[in-house]
Amino acid sequence: MQFMNREIIESILTGYSSISLAEMSGLRLMNRVDTKYSILLSLLPELLKRLKTDYYVQEINGLQISSYRTMYLDTIDRAMYLEHHNGRRVYEKIRVRSYVDSQTSFLEVKDKNNKGRTKKKRIELPEMKAYKQQEAELFLEMNAKYPPDMLLPRLENSFHRITLVSKTEAERVTIDMNLAFRNPSDGIESQLDDLAVIEIKQTRYMPSSAKGVLSDMHIRPIGFSKYCLGTILTVPDVKRNRFKVKMIQLNKIIKLQYGFFTND
Repeated sequence: MQFMNREIIESILTGYSSISLAEMSGLRLMNRVDTKYSILLSLLPELLKRLKTDYYVQEINGLQISSYRTMYLDTIDRAMYLEHHNGRRVYEKIRVRSYVDSQTSFLEVKDKNNKGRTKKKRIELPEMKAYKQQEAELFLEMNAKYPPDMLLPRLENSFHRITLVSKTEAERVTIDMNLAFRNPSDGIESQLDDLAVIEIKQTRYMPSSAKGVLSDMHIRPIGFSKYCLGTILTVPDVKRNRFKVKMIQLNKIIKLQYGFFTND
């Protein structure tokens, strides 16, 4: 899949020093804090130019822009989505993520506590559908709040990602583009081709070069999970009233009609 400015972005990334998956093995950040941003994709070349001095770019099989697929699991009544929507400071997400270029998949349980910390546990799977196998179900029984027999696929998404790694701090910056969502229940699809979602992942909240550059570009944090966003875009009757402020912010960024997000 192509996206706006891809050739420009790839050209800028060739100027970065690269880092391999093996070299990143000591920076998994499975217990971390995240700061999230959303920007127009047209602003990404300028951001990348400013970050080049302070960050490596992850390279997998010669690629600096990687392909990802995700399947989010939830209950029939979307209990995990509603936890997030209803403002609970402690909530969980369960997903199967496929790293397409390295041909690996993981079943992941992500828990966020009331301190804003995200703890992630995961187990490798032979393929995405293997979350139903015995070993995967045992992993869920030991690590998730929701038993395996309550879970089913509730959202699929795909995107391209750039991963930057700080040269001096325990910090990763992920930049996701070409976000596409699909509701597996009825096949409704939605794409956000002009949006880039940025997450700064750190061992604790602290200043960073990326935060400084984003601030200089007048880009402020906006916390919004891809699971919640994709659910809103592909499930017409889902509860969404507490997300309206953030949806207005996103509407301004990506220039979508407000009614498309808030059609109750």
